[in-house]
Amino acid sequence: MHLAVTSESTAIILDKVEHNELQVNGHVAWATELNLNSNQVRPLNPLSNTWCSTGSFLGNGTLVSSGGNEKGRMVSNPFVCSLPAPMETVIFFEDPDNIYLTSYRWYPSSVRLNDGSVLIFGGSTTGGYQNSESKNNPTYEFFPSKNINGYSGVQIPSQFLKDTLNGNLFPIMILLPDDNIFVAANQQAMLLNWQTNTERRLPNIPNGVRVSYPYTAGAALLPLKPDNDYAPEVLICGGSTVSDQADPSSLSSQAPPSDQCSRMVLTEDGINAGWSVESMPQARIMPDLLLLPDGRILIINGARTGVAGYGNVGDQVGASNADNPAFSPILYDPDAEAGKRFSDTLAGVTSDIPRMYHSTATLTPNGDILVAGSNPNEDVETREYATEYRFEYFSPPYTSGSRPSYTGLPALVDYNSNFTLSIQLPDGVTGVSVVLIDLGFATHCVHMDQRLIYLKSSLSDDRKTLTITSPPSSTHYPPGPAYLYVVTNGGVPSSGHETLIGKGTSPPQ
Repeated sequence: MHLAVTSESTAIILDKVEHNELQVNGHVAWATELNLNSNQVRPLNPLSNTWCSTGSFLGNGTLVSSGGNEKGRMVSNPFVCSLPAPMETVIFFEDPDNIYLTSYRWYPSSVRLNDGSVLIFGGSTTGGYQNSESKNNPTYEFFPSKNINGYSGVQIPSQFLKDTLNGNLFPIMILLPDDNIFVAANQQAMLLNWQTNTERRLPNIPNGVRVSYPYTAGAALLPLKPDNDYAPEVLICGGSTVSDQADPSSLSSQAPPSDQCSRMVLTEDGINAGWSVESMPQARIMPDLLLLPDGRILIINGARTGVAGYGNVGDQVGASNADNPAFSPILYDPDAEAGKRFSDTLAGVTSDIPRMYHSTATLTPNGDILVAGSNPNEDVETREYATEYRFEYFSPPYTSGSRPSYTGLPALVDYNSNFTLSIQLPDGVTGVSVVLIDLGFATHCVHMDQRLIYLKSSLSDDRKTLTITSPPSSTHYPPGPAYLYVVTNGGVPSSGHETLIGKGTSPPQ
């Protein structure tokens, strides 16, 4: 399923058209809005099948989903959800005669750019276990469309998407502070200069690990910090080393995935140094990597054997291509010394609900983790690894501490500007940090646009006022929705409150 937080109190969940019990306007519902405070759900009524699509917020706060299921040429076949808005006024806007992509894209990825527009990358023209030359869509395009590099509103070719067959669906994409886009698919990685349509190849993922669907790894841009000049570093965990040329019926749901986590600093010195490698406490396929307000990474969901998808391997469990659910989350501290970064205990926190293919997770404004979904099946099923309608909240350790709070966040914050918050701190707190988080759009373990940036701040002597400087530029934090958390020097965050970074205007057309 697809999952995106849409306000401080709501999230939107997009499913595929199948035989769900929930109804809307006399037919099955495949989209709902979840109230994060009451846990009430409200069925929504998109006209098109939003499944297998990608999603990103525009600079004006509008969520755009694009591509997806067959006939998924439209902008979310097409789908635009206007945000922010009260629950009862959230709308779907679909105009297939006028708003559509230039080509069909199943399992594409997307990334928000420094002008608030979205780049939509790759995918295949039809669905299936993996990509192939006959259905590959080795191109990208923009929404709204751009006249750039001689391509006036049409798809732009990418050699990288040809070279990464057959396992390049839902590629990993991250906008970097220098305006390049980091992309990883299959065993390869590159920097894409979207302004000039040039690709710079990076060192391959170490040890032959594949990292994109159906060999799905999780990935995140590590927190950006002013004290190291916002040097970008990526983290990729999990994946698989099985062949992307093999008949999937020869593969096994018991095949071991990778326990590898790879990091690379995306500066000239960092690229020359290459990837650094460490091992998770347990191997995972289909993990979600979530940025937490305290700067750590939560690794959650997925399986300990097999590959992503359903109905393909020779020894399916139910219909699942994977088995042995990973029930317990892992914490990763990127600032700890090597060898001491992982914690797999979390005070015994675990779940008894398998979160396999088609599960997802997101950080919430309150700082909890919302976990939902799992359906490695063609339709609604009750067999092993059944269709899962239950959702859970996982509370990281910091939620047990006394938490700060604040008021006064402007609804709109422009770049490199100062603003002041009124703050209430627990007794004994002597200092705070401020983080701005893009909660992104999550699907199939890929978290489009997720990022965390530390903001420069100054606490008044009476500890009641906090003066903050916004992100330095639109490549450090692309214009669009953001949640601001104040974090004590003990690592305990406030609840996050929503703002819009930039000028709040629509992207250029």
